[in-house]
Amino acid sequence: MFHVKEHGTSIRKEIVAGLTTFLTMAYIMVVNPIILADAGVPFEQSFTATILAAAVGTLFMGLLANYPFAVAPGMGLNAYFAYSVVLAQGGAIDYRIAFSAVFVTGLLLVLLSLTPLRTKLIEVIPRSMKHAITAGIGLFIAFIGLRLSGLIVADPSNLVKLGNLHSPSVVLALTGLLVTLVLLVRNVNGALFIGMVITGIIAYLSGYLWFSNGFVGTPGLPEGLLVWNPVTAVGDVIRYGLYGVVFSFFLVTLFDTTGTLLGLGEQAGFMREGKLPRSGRALFSDSAATLFGSMAGTSPSTAYIESASGVGAGGRTGLTAIVIAVLFGLSAFFGPTIGAIAGISAITSPALIIVGSFMITSVKHIEWDKFHEAFPAFLVILSMPLTSSIGTGIALGFISYPIMKAAKGLWKDIHPLMAILALLFIYQLVFLPH
Repeated sequence: MFHVKEHGTSIRKEIVAGLTTFLTMAYIMVVNPIILADAGVPFEQSFTATILAAAVGTLFMGLLANYPFAVAPGMGLNAYFAYSVVLAQGGAIDYRIAFSAVFVTGLLLVLLSLTPLRTKLIEVIPRSMKHAITAGIGLFIAFIGLRLSGLIVADPSNLVKLGNLHSPSVVLALTGLLVTLVLLVRNVNGALFIGMVITGIIAYLSGYLWFSNGFVGTPGLPEGLLVWNPVTAVGDVIRYGLYGVVFSFFLVTLFDTTGTLLGLGEQAGFMREGKLPRSGRALFSDSAATLFGSMAGTSPSTAYIESASGVGAGGRTGLTAIVIAVLFGLSAFFGPTIGAIAGISAITSPALIIVGSFMITSVKHIEWDKFHEAFPAFLVILSMPLTSSIGTGIALGFISYPIMKAAKGLWKDIHPLMAILALLFIYQLVFLPH
């Protein structure tokens, strides 16, 4: 079914890759509910909803598209939901109404995924932009790893600076990074995952990792399904004027997943003449996850850049995604355990840093000697880590690309869809929260 041998991998590699990706993104099961709790969503409700969305979306990714990529509620989208949609309204709407907007977004994404349009979006993206997206995501991943490990910290005068090298978490992260690098240099299969296991053992033996709340717990949705009727959801959007909210969710989710899939597809060697095979099926996965997640109580879902760690560990088929989905399903019963492990970012951050170094190599395919091609690509690569947003990086690239082409007089190189998208992104950045 997954054609493991044809993809040059093995069942063992696929399982290790699934475990690797799961561990690098397990933090979402804790971080997402914490952010949504600021909007009033009960922790247990959003915890279970997060797992449901991740399991459903990743399962679809594995079974329908046969790709080793994971899907889960997106970072940034959850913050937008909590702070820009709910809290910014000053009590005018609550999280239940806001989930109606997410539900409508999911419906639109599902409908779009059933048409060739969303796949066409991938095909019209210029080659230089695709490689820039890959490289930008790589820097973004590495920056996340550095930030989570404490190697890089905020600085009021210079935005970021070197962290405290005497901090236990930083020492643990550096140890994990060193161990993993040695394993990689020695060509040890599953080096990223083995490195995390060794780091976890060190953390436990040193007393840095403990399980104060036990190991297991019963999952549940204390408030049941929050939204399920399309008529009611659309009515809420109209009544409370949430058109801009739906538009923002729609655009960011659309291009976060598109950009991530392009980057991951390039890294894994799936791209064929600039196109991602079975992209329509892959794009359907995040749509389904957004729809089901909104019903249970979580913000929109997207393909996860942390999937690059699993790809780096050798994952090449949907079996990796199935392993991830199963682990998410099982983790619903191990909330306290997952919370403890995910809370130690030093265990997973080395993998993110290393994977970022893998992906930055895509810059060699950009035509740097052609400024009208190079500058939009540079803008994408620069803005993704600095704004902590894949969507913003893509937006700036999409806006600048047709401008540069037009200035060069290369009107024929501007696809009409690229021009339309540039206008939409200008509208989003200028008039909508982001």
